[in-house]
Amino acid sequence: MSESAVLCWTEAGEARSARWRSESGAPAPRRVQLADDTLNADVAYRLACEGTALLWRGDFQNARQLLQALARRVDRKPRKAVKAAAPASLTEAFHLHRQAQAQRARVLAMLLIPLDGDYGIPLRRAPDLRDACAEAWGPADGAPSVASLRELLGLVGAHEWRKKGVEIPALGHPPKNRIHPHYGVFSPVRGEYVQLVADAPLPANCHLAFDIGTGTGVLAAVLARRGIRNVVATDQDPRALACAAENLAQLRCTPRVELLPADLFPSGRAPLVVCNPPWLPARPSSPIEHAVYDPDSRMLRGFLGGLAEHLTPGGEGWLILSDLAEHLGLRPREQLLALIEAAGLQVLGRLDVRPTHRKATDPGDPLHAARAAEVTSLWRLGAR
Repeated sequence: MSESAVLCWTEAGEARSARWRSESGAPAPRRVQLADDTLNADVAYRLACEGTALLWRGDFQNARQLLQALARRVDRKPRKAVKAAAPASLTEAFHLHRQAQAQRARVLAMLLIPLDGDYGIPLRRAPDLRDACAEAWGPADGAPSVASLRELLGLVGAHEWRKKGVEIPALGHPPKNRIHPHYGVFSPVRGEYVQLVADAPLPANCHLAFDIGTGTGVLAAVLARRGIRNVVATDQDPRALACAAENLAQLRCTPRVELLPADLFPSGRAPLVVCNPPWLPARPSSPIEHAVYDPDSRMLRGFLGGLAEHLTPGGEGWLILSDLAEHLGLRPREQLLALIEAAGLQVLGRLDVRPTHRKATDPGDPLHAARAAEVTSLWRLGAR
Protein backbone atom coordinates (compact mmCIF):
# COMPACT_ATOMS: atom_id res chain seq x y z
CA MET A 1 0.00 0.00 0.00
CA SER A 2 1.13 3.56 -0.68
CA GLU A 3 2.71 4.79 2.55
CA SER A 4 3.38 8.51 2.07
CA ALA A 5 1.09 9.66 -0.77
CA VAL A 6 -1.20 12.59 -0.06
CA LEU A 7 -4.54 13.49 -1.61
CA CYS A 8 -5.06 17.23 -2.06
CA TRP A 9 -8.29 19.12 -2.77
CA THR A 10 -9.98 22.46 -2.20
CA GLU A 11 -12.97 22.76 0.13
CA ALA A 12 -14.76 25.92 1.28
CA GLY A 13 -12.07 27.94 -0.45
CA GLU A 14 -9.26 26.31 1.52
CA ALA A 15 -6.57 23.82 0.49
CA ARG A 16 -7.05 20.47 2.23
CA SER A 17 -5.05 17.26 2.27
CA ALA A 18 -5.10 13.79 3.82
CA ARG A 19 -3.12 10.60 3.56
CA TRP A 20 -3.98 8.61 0.44
CA ARG A 21 -4.55 4.87 0.97
CA SER A 22 -4.35 2.51 -1.99
CA GLU A 23 -3.72 -1.21 -1.66
CA SER A 24 -2.74 -1.40 -5.34
CA GLY A 25 -0.26 1.44 -4.97
CA ALA A 26 -2.22 3.62 -7.38
CA PRO A 27 -1.21 7.29 -7.21
CA ALA A 28 -3.53 9.78 -5.57
CA PRO A 29 -5.96 11.29 -8.09
CA ARG A 30 -4.90 14.70 -9.33
CA ARG A 31 -8.43 16.00 -9.88
CA VAL A 32 -10.78 15.84 -6.92
CA GLN A 33 -14.37 17.09 -6.76
CA LEU A 34 -16.58 17.09 -3.69
CA ALA A 35 -19.77 15.07 -4.14
CA ASP A 36 -22.92 14.34 -2.16
CA ASP A 37 -26.42 12.89 -2.47
CA THR A 38 -27.41 15.42 -5.14
CA LEU A 39 -24.92 14.05 -7.69
CA ASN A 40 -26.53 12.34 -10.68
CA ALA A 41 -25.16 8.84 -11.47
CA ASP A 42 -24.63 9.66 -15.15
CA VAL A 43 -22.65 12.77 -14.26
CA ALA A 44 -20.65 10.80 -11.70
CA TYR A 45 -19.86 8.15 -14.31
CA ARG A 46 -18.67 10.75 -16.82
CA LEU A 47 -16.43 12.41 -14.24
CA ALA A 48 -14.99 9.08 -13.09
CA CYS A 49 -14.24 8.02 -16.68
CA GLU A 50 -12.45 11.34 -17.20
CA GLY A 51 -10.27 10.70 -14.14
CA THR A 52 -11.96 13.03 -11.68
CA ALA A 53 -12.21 11.54 -8.20
CA LEU A 54 -15.38 12.14 -6.19
CA LEU A 55 -14.73 12.81 -2.50
CA TRP A 56 -18.00 11.93 -0.80
CA ARG A 57 -19.63 14.26 1.69
CA GLY A 58 -23.14 12.81 1.69
CA ASP A 59 -24.88 9.79 3.18
CA PHE A 60 -22.68 6.66 3.27
CA GLN A 61 -25.43 4.29 2.14
CA ASN A 62 -26.18 6.58 -0.81
CA ALA A 63 -22.50 6.34 -1.74
CA ARG A 64 -22.86 2.56 -1.84
CA GLN A 65 -25.85 2.89 -4.13
CA LEU A 66 -23.91 5.26 -6.38
CA LEU A 67 -21.05 2.75 -6.58
CA GLN A 68 -23.51 0.08 -7.71
CA ALA A 69 -24.89 2.48 -10.32
CA LEU A 70 -21.37 3.16 -11.60
CA ALA A 71 -20.71 -0.58 -11.84
CA ARG A 72 -23.87 -1.06 -13.90
CA ARG A 73 -22.75 1.65 -16.29
CA VAL A 74 -19.25 0.19 -16.62
CA ASP A 75 -20.67 -3.26 -17.38
CA ARG A 76 -23.40 -2.03 -19.70
CA LYS A 77 -22.91 -2.67 -23.42
CA PRO A 78 -23.64 0.32 -25.68
CA ARG A 79 -27.04 -0.07 -27.36
CA LYS A 80 -25.99 0.99 -30.85
CA ALA A 81 -22.37 -0.09 -30.81
CA VAL A 82 -21.04 -1.79 -33.90
CA LYS A 83 -20.59 -5.44 -33.13
CA ALA A 84 -16.92 -5.97 -32.39
CA ALA A 85 -15.06 -8.79 -34.06
CA ALA A 86 -14.56 -11.83 -31.87
CA PRO A 87 -11.03 -12.15 -30.42
CA ALA A 88 -8.72 -13.96 -32.82
CA SER A 89 -7.44 -16.25 -30.07
CA LEU A 90 -7.82 -17.07 -26.39
CA THR A 91 -4.62 -15.12 -25.81
CA GLU A 92 -6.23 -11.99 -27.25
CA ALA A 93 -9.40 -12.70 -25.26
CA PHE A 94 -7.32 -12.90 -22.08
CA HIS A 95 -5.58 -9.58 -22.69
CA LEU A 96 -8.86 -7.87 -23.59
CA HIS A 97 -10.43 -9.30 -20.44
CA ARG A 98 -7.57 -7.97 -18.30
CA GLN A 99 -7.83 -4.54 -19.95
CA ALA A 100 -11.56 -4.44 -19.24
CA GLN A 101 -10.96 -5.46 -15.62
CA ALA A 102 -8.34 -2.73 -15.20
CA GLN A 103 -10.59 -0.06 -16.73
CA ARG A 104 -13.49 -1.15 -14.53
CA ALA A 105 -11.29 -0.96 -11.43
CA ARG A 106 -10.03 2.52 -12.35
CA VAL A 107 -13.53 3.92 -12.79
CA LEU A 108 -14.96 2.39 -9.62
CA ALA A 109 -11.94 3.53 -7.60
CA MET A 110 -12.90 7.17 -8.24
CA LEU A 111 -15.53 7.26 -5.49
CA LEU A 112 -13.63 8.24 -2.32
CA ILE A 113 -14.52 8.07 1.36
CA PRO A 114 -12.85 10.13 4.16
CA LEU A 115 -11.61 8.45 7.33
CA ASP A 116 -10.80 10.04 10.67
CA GLY A 117 -7.58 9.34 12.51
CA ASP A 118 -9.14 6.35 14.30
CA TYR A 119 -10.55 4.90 11.03
CA GLY A 120 -14.02 6.21 11.83
CA ILE A 121 -16.04 7.44 8.84
CA PRO A 122 -17.48 10.97 9.35
CA LEU A 123 -20.55 10.45 7.16
CA ARG A 124 -24.24 9.91 7.88
CA ARG A 125 -25.30 6.27 8.31
CA ALA A 126 -21.69 5.12 8.06
CA PRO A 127 -20.93 1.68 9.56
CA ASP A 128 -18.14 1.14 12.05
CA LEU A 129 -15.30 -0.29 9.95
CA ARG A 130 -12.51 0.40 12.43
CA ASP A 131 -11.78 -3.26 13.17
CA ALA A 132 -11.66 -4.17 9.47
CA CYS A 133 -9.35 -1.24 8.71
CA ALA A 134 -7.03 -2.07 11.60
CA GLU A 135 -6.77 -5.68 10.44
CA ALA A 136 -5.76 -4.57 6.96
CA TRP A 137 -3.69 -1.46 7.66
CA GLY A 138 -2.48 -1.86 11.22
CA PRO A 139 -3.32 0.30 14.26
CA ALA A 140 -4.70 3.76 13.55
CA ASP A 141 -2.06 6.49 13.78
CA GLY A 142 -4.37 9.45 14.41
CA ALA A 143 -3.97 10.96 10.94
CA PRO A 144 -7.00 11.45 8.68
CA SER A 145 -6.94 9.59 5.38
CA VAL A 146 -8.93 8.88 2.25
CA ALA A 147 -9.58 5.58 0.44
CA SER A 148 -11.84 4.44 -2.34
CA LEU A 149 -15.22 3.09 -1.29
CA ARG A 150 -14.55 0.00 -3.37
CA GLU A 151 -11.42 -0.74 -1.34
CA LEU A 152 -13.24 -0.14 1.95
CA LEU A 153 -15.93 -2.63 0.96
CA GLY A 154 -13.15 -5.08 0.12
CA LEU A 155 -11.84 -4.66 3.66
CA VAL A 156 -15.27 -5.52 5.03
CA GLY A 157 -15.51 -8.64 2.87
CA ALA A 158 -12.03 -9.77 3.92
CA HIS A 159 -12.86 -9.12 7.58
CA GLU A 160 -15.98 -11.29 7.41
CA TRP A 161 -14.18 -14.00 5.43
CA ARG A 162 -11.40 -14.04 8.01
CA LYS A 163 -13.93 -14.54 10.81
CA LYS A 164 -15.86 -17.27 9.00
CA GLY A 165 -12.92 -19.07 7.39
CA VAL A 166 -12.76 -21.43 4.44
CA GLU A 167 -13.48 -25.11 4.94
CA ILE A 168 -10.66 -27.34 3.63
CA PRO A 169 -11.80 -31.00 3.43
CA ALA A 170 -8.19 -32.16 3.06
CA LEU A 171 -7.56 -31.00 6.64
CA GLY A 172 -10.16 -33.35 8.12
CA HIS A 173 -13.57 -32.91 9.63
CA PRO A 174 -15.26 -29.69 10.79
CA PRO A 175 -14.75 -27.56 12.78
CA LYS A 176 -11.00 -28.20 12.81
CA ASN A 177 -10.52 -27.87 9.07
CA ARG A 178 -10.89 -24.15 8.44
CA ILE A 179 -8.34 -21.72 7.06
CA HIS A 180 -8.87 -18.03 7.88
CA PRO A 181 -7.32 -15.83 5.15
CA HIS A 182 -6.14 -12.36 6.13
CA TYR A 183 -6.67 -9.27 4.02
CA GLY A 184 -4.24 -9.29 1.10
CA VAL A 185 -3.49 -13.04 1.40
CA PHE A 186 -4.96 -15.24 -1.30
CA SER A 187 -7.64 -17.62 -0.05
CA PRO A 188 -7.36 -21.36 -0.89
CA VAL A 189 -10.74 -21.41 -2.61
CA ARG A 190 -9.44 -23.84 -5.25
CA GLY A 191 -9.64 -26.87 -2.96
CA GLU A 192 -8.77 -29.38 -5.66
CA TYR A 193 -5.08 -28.48 -5.58
CA VAL A 194 -4.99 -28.84 -1.80
CA GLN A 195 -6.46 -32.32 -2.12
CA LEU A 196 -3.68 -33.29 -4.54
CA VAL A 197 -1.12 -32.54 -1.81
CA ALA A 198 -3.16 -34.60 0.65
CA ASP A 199 -3.34 -37.59 -1.73
CA ALA A 200 0.11 -37.77 -3.36
CA PRO A 201 2.36 -40.57 -2.02
CA LEU A 202 5.07 -39.20 0.25
CA PRO A 203 8.74 -39.92 -0.52
CA ALA A 204 10.44 -42.55 1.63
CA ASN A 205 11.73 -41.39 5.03
CA CYS A 206 9.99 -38.04 4.67
CA HIS A 207 10.65 -36.46 8.06
CA LEU A 208 11.21 -32.95 6.70
CA ALA A 209 9.45 -30.84 4.05
CA PHE A 210 9.78 -27.30 2.69
CA ASP A 211 6.63 -25.36 1.72
CA ILE A 212 7.69 -22.55 -0.62
CA GLY A 213 5.41 -19.50 -0.67
CA THR A 214 3.14 -20.74 2.11
CA GLY A 215 0.47 -17.98 1.92
CA THR A 216 -2.27 -18.91 4.38
CA GLY A 217 -0.23 -21.91 5.54
CA VAL A 218 -2.74 -24.39 4.15
CA LEU A 219 -0.23 -26.72 2.46
CA ALA A 220 2.11 -26.66 5.46
CA ALA A 221 -0.86 -27.69 7.62
CA VAL A 222 -1.76 -30.53 5.23
CA LEU A 223 1.82 -31.82 5.30
CA ALA A 224 1.93 -31.63 9.10
CA ARG A 225 -1.42 -33.41 9.37
CA ARG A 226 0.00 -36.14 7.12
CA GLY A 227 2.58 -36.89 9.79
CA ILE A 228 5.69 -35.06 8.56
CA ARG A 229 7.51 -34.15 11.76
CA ASN A 230 9.14 -30.92 10.55
CA VAL A 231 7.83 -28.51 7.92
CA VAL A 232 9.69 -25.31 7.06
CA ALA A 233 7.30 -22.84 5.40
CA THR A 234 8.58 -19.68 3.72
CA ASP A 235 7.05 -16.50 2.33
CA GLN A 236 8.36 -13.02 1.59
CA ASP A 237 5.09 -11.27 2.47
CA PRO A 238 4.76 -10.28 6.16
CA ARG A 239 0.97 -10.45 5.88
CA ALA A 240 1.18 -14.04 4.66
CA LEU A 241 3.53 -15.06 7.46
CA ALA A 242 1.22 -13.53 10.08
CA CYS A 243 -1.77 -15.24 8.45
CA ALA A 244 -0.01 -18.61 8.32
CA ALA A 245 1.09 -18.32 11.95
CA GLU A 246 -2.49 -17.71 13.09
CA ASN A 247 -3.91 -20.56 11.02
CA LEU A 248 -1.25 -23.05 12.08
CA ALA A 249 -1.86 -22.17 15.73
CA GLN A 250 -5.62 -22.65 15.36
CA LEU A 251 -5.04 -25.99 13.62
CA ARG A 252 -2.55 -27.01 16.34
CA CYS A 253 0.19 -27.55 13.79
CA THR A 254 2.62 -24.99 15.20
CA PRO A 255 4.90 -27.57 16.90
CA ARG A 256 5.60 -29.16 13.53
CA VAL A 257 5.89 -26.05 11.34
CA GLU A 258 8.59 -23.38 11.32
CA LEU A 259 7.80 -20.14 9.48
CA LEU A 260 10.62 -18.20 7.84
CA PRO A 261 10.70 -14.94 5.84
CA ALA A 262 12.40 -15.87 2.56
CA ASP A 263 12.13 -15.42 -1.18
CA LEU A 264 11.69 -19.08 -2.19
CA PHE A 265 13.96 -21.58 -0.38
CA PRO A 266 15.25 -21.85 3.19
CA SER A 267 18.78 -23.13 3.67
CA GLY A 268 19.49 -26.84 3.54
CA ARG A 269 17.91 -29.82 1.82
CA ALA A 270 14.72 -31.82 2.38
CA PRO A 271 13.20 -35.08 1.10
CA LEU A 272 10.13 -33.08 -0.01
CA VAL A 273 9.87 -29.53 -1.36
CA VAL A 274 6.40 -28.26 -2.26
CA CYS A 275 5.50 -25.14 -4.22
CA ASN A 276 2.24 -23.73 -5.59
CA PRO A 277 3.48 -20.74 -7.63
CA PRO A 278 1.24 -18.22 -9.43
CA TRP A 279 -0.30 -19.96 -12.42
CA LEU A 280 -0.39 -17.19 -15.02
CA PRO A 281 2.63 -15.31 -16.44
CA ALA A 282 1.09 -11.84 -16.49
CA ARG A 283 1.38 -8.57 -14.60
CA PRO A 284 -0.63 -8.31 -11.34
CA SER A 285 -2.61 -5.13 -10.72
CA SER A 286 -2.77 -5.41 -6.90
CA PRO A 287 -0.75 -7.18 -4.18
CA ILE A 288 -3.24 -10.02 -3.78
CA GLU A 289 -2.99 -10.77 -7.51
CA HIS A 290 0.64 -11.78 -7.02
CA ALA A 291 -0.78 -15.16 -5.97
CA VAL A 292 -2.27 -15.61 -9.46
CA TYR A 293 -0.15 -13.50 -11.84
CA ASP A 294 3.64 -13.70 -12.03
CA PRO A 295 5.45 -11.71 -14.76
CA ASP A 296 7.66 -13.99 -16.88
CA SER A 297 6.94 -16.88 -14.46
CA ARG A 298 9.58 -15.56 -12.05
CA MET A 299 8.59 -17.76 -9.10
CA LEU A 300 8.11 -20.85 -11.26
CA ARG A 301 11.55 -20.35 -12.82
CA GLY A 302 13.12 -19.71 -9.42
CA PHE A 303 11.58 -22.81 -7.87
CA LEU A 304 12.60 -25.11 -10.72
CA GLY A 305 16.06 -23.55 -11.00
CA GLY A 306 16.87 -24.04 -7.29
CA LEU A 307 15.01 -27.26 -6.58
CA ALA A 308 17.77 -29.81 -7.29
CA GLU A 309 20.19 -28.22 -4.83
CA HIS A 310 17.55 -28.30 -2.06
CA LEU A 311 16.56 -31.98 -2.42
CA THR A 312 18.16 -34.80 -0.48
CA PRO A 313 19.15 -37.86 -2.56
CA GLY A 314 15.95 -39.55 -3.72
CA GLY A 315 13.86 -36.55 -2.67
CA GLU A 316 10.93 -35.09 -4.58
CA GLY A 317 9.76 -31.63 -5.51
CA TRP A 318 6.01 -31.21 -5.85
CA LEU A 319 5.02 -28.47 -8.28
CA ILE A 320 1.31 -27.63 -8.14
CA LEU A 321 0.39 -25.90 -11.38
CA SER A 322 -2.68 -25.34 -13.54
CA ASP A 323 -2.37 -25.60 -17.31
CA LEU A 324 -4.68 -22.60 -17.81
CA ALA A 325 -1.69 -20.59 -19.07
CA GLU A 326 -1.21 -23.18 -21.82
CA HIS A 327 -4.83 -22.96 -22.97
CA LEU A 328 -4.55 -19.16 -23.00
CA GLY A 329 -1.37 -19.29 -25.09
CA LEU A 330 0.69 -17.60 -22.38
CA ARG A 331 3.12 -20.44 -21.63
CA PRO A 332 3.24 -23.57 -23.85
CA ARG A 333 3.77 -27.00 -22.29
CA GLU A 334 7.06 -27.26 -24.20
CA GLN A 335 8.39 -24.26 -22.29
CA LEU A 336 7.52 -25.82 -18.93
CA LEU A 337 9.19 -29.11 -19.90
CA ALA A 338 12.25 -27.21 -21.14
CA LEU A 339 12.53 -25.40 -17.78
CA ILE A 340 12.35 -28.74 -15.96
CA GLU A 341 15.02 -30.21 -18.23
CA ALA A 342 17.33 -27.19 -17.95
CA ALA A 343 17.13 -27.34 -14.14
CA GLY A 344 18.52 -30.88 -14.11
CA LEU A 345 15.18 -32.37 -13.10
CA GLN A 346 13.08 -35.26 -14.29
CA VAL A 347 9.35 -35.95 -14.07
CA LEU A 348 8.70 -38.88 -11.73
CA GLY A 349 4.94 -38.77 -12.09
CA ARG A 350 1.93 -36.49 -12.20
CA LEU A 351 -1.47 -36.33 -10.50
CA ASP A 352 -4.23 -34.43 -12.31
CA VAL A 353 -7.57 -33.02 -11.27
CA ARG A 354 -10.28 -31.00 -13.00
CA PRO A 355 -11.35 -27.67 -11.49
CA THR A 356 -14.62 -27.50 -9.59
CA HIS A 357 -15.05 -23.72 -9.29
CA ARG A 358 -18.05 -21.91 -10.78
CA LYS A 359 -16.25 -20.27 -13.71
CA ALA A 360 -15.24 -23.65 -15.12
CA THR A 361 -18.87 -24.27 -16.06
CA ASP A 362 -19.95 -20.71 -16.88
CA PRO A 363 -20.36 -20.31 -20.67
CA GLY A 364 -20.77 -16.56 -20.18
CA ASP A 365 -17.21 -16.20 -18.91
CA PRO A 366 -15.01 -14.62 -21.62
CA LEU A 367 -12.33 -17.26 -20.94
CA HIS A 368 -14.76 -20.17 -20.72
CA ALA A 369 -13.11 -22.28 -23.45
CA ALA A 370 -9.80 -22.22 -21.58
CA ARG A 371 -11.35 -22.74 -18.15
CA ALA A 372 -13.42 -25.68 -19.37
CA ALA A 373 -10.26 -27.43 -20.60
CA GLU A 374 -8.15 -26.59 -17.54
CA VAL A 375 -6.39 -29.30 -15.55
CA THR A 376 -4.51 -28.74 -12.30
CA SER A 377 -1.52 -31.02 -11.79
CA LEU A 378 0.87 -32.03 -9.06
CA TRP A 379 4.16 -32.67 -10.85
CA ARG A 380 6.45 -35.05 -8.95
CA LEU A 381 9.97 -33.94 -9.82
CA GLY A 382 13.36 -35.42 -8.91
CA ALA A 383 16.98 -34.59 -9.61
CA ARG A 384 18.51 -36.39 -12.58
